[in-house]
Amino acid sequence: MRDERKVLLLPYVFLVFFVVIFLLPFVSFAEYSIISNTTSHLGAQKAPFNWVMNLVFVALGGLVIFDSNLVFRNFYFQRVCLIVFGIGLIGSGLFPHRSLVGETNNITLDYWHSLFATLTGIGFAFFAFSVIFIVSQKWLKWSAIAVFIVSILVPILMVHFEGFQGLLQRFMMITALLWLMLLEEYFRKEFLN
Repeated sequence: MRDERKVLLLPYVFLVFFVVIFLLPFVSFAEYSIISNTTSHLGAQKAPFNWVMNLVFVALGGLVIFDSNLVFRNFYFQRVCLIVFGIGLIGSGLFPHRSLVGETNNITLDYWHSLFATLTGIGFAFFAFSVIFIVSQKWLKWSAIAVFIVSILVPILMVHFEGFQGLLQRFMMITALLWLMLLEEYFRKEFLN
C-alpha cells in the first residue's frame, strides 16, 4: 500500500500545475496572455508571483523523478529519460526565463532556463518514443506514438506560430503529463502489485 500512495502524488501536483497555469495569468504582468505567453513566462524574472510557477516546476520535476524510480525501476532507459525530464523541469524552475516586463535581465539565468527547458523536451520525447518498445498493448503503443509526435511537433509549431505559443505549450504539457500519469498507473498495476 505504501508504494501506491507514493505513485499517486504526481496527480495532485499536476492538479496544482493545471490551476496555476490558468489562474496565475490573472495576477501576472498586465501584458500576459494565456494564448501567446508560455508557462515559463509566468515564472520569468520580475514577473509578479513568479515564485509560484517556479515552485510548481520544481515540485513537478521532483515527483516525476521520484515516481520514475518507483514505477519504472526495471526499465532503466525509460527511468533515465524521466530523470532527465524531471531535472529539466527542476532546472526550469530554478533558473527563470528572462523578464518580459523590464529591461534589466540576468542573461545567465535565462541561458540556463533555455538549456533546462530544452532538456525537458528531449527527455520526454525520448521517453515517449522508448515506451513504444516496452508495452505490448496496441492502445499503449499508439498513445506513445501520438504523445511522441505531439512532443516533437508542438515545439516546431510554437516557433512558427509565436502568437499561439501559450496555448500550444499548455496543450503539449497537459497532454504529456496526463499520459504520463495514465502510463504510471498502468505500470503500477502491472508491475508493482
